[in-house]
Amino acid sequence: MMDRTLTESHTGSFGHIMQIFAVSLLVSFVGTLAGAMLIPPSLIGLFVVIELVMLVSVFIMRFRGKMIGYPFLYIFTAVTGVTLYPIIANYGGILGANLVSAAFLATAGIFGGLALYAYRSQRDFSFLGGFLFAATIGLIVMSLFSLFIPMGSTMNLVWSVLGIVIFSGWVLYDVSQYKGGVSPEAVPMAALNIYLNFINLFIYILRFLAAIVGFSRN
Repeated sequence: MMDRTLTESHTGSFGHIMQIFAVSLLVSFVGTLAGAMLIPPSLIGLFVVIELVMLVSVFIMRFRGKMIGYPFLYIFTAVTGVTLYPIIANYGGILGANLVSAAFLATAGIFGGLALYAYRSQRDFSFLGGFLFAATIGLIVMSLFSLFIPMGSTMNLVWSVLGIVIFSGWVLYDVSQYKGGVSPEAVPMAALNIYLNFINLFIYILRFLAAIVGFSRN
């Protein structure tokens, strides 16, 4: 019993990871409020650049086997909260506030269900890692193409469904990887991964609803 207690004291439990994720989500919400009320639209582009630089830094650090700290995590989630505001405002204009709220609740429900399943399941979802990484790169490439080639309602619908499936897969994969706990210094990175899964799932659900609305108007 003493050995087990000693081991757990040197491990970031899954519960602790989820607590830090919840705090990160709250920080992001505060960032969204700041984006809505305090930050001029002309400065949003600067926050997007900061967000991209920090994301690239995360990939480089992971490649080198290094971890992020709590200050990096909370700064990043605050910045992404700011950059989320124009996205949410745009979809709010298309869908209305009620549907945006429903999308957030649907995201929370899907995320919670998948996380609970992955946590309780005896299945090993590590086999999804390679496929999810390649599929995520594909989504990024599609995003770059969409900057130059407008997508119709059908492509937007397909893109949004793919995004929902891929980030649902990431929830299963990451929760299955973290449910046994991680080292204390790895907790911020684990929480960041789960945070990104949640936010991207939310965005793709919004995109899906917007595509459905686009179909109904055609």
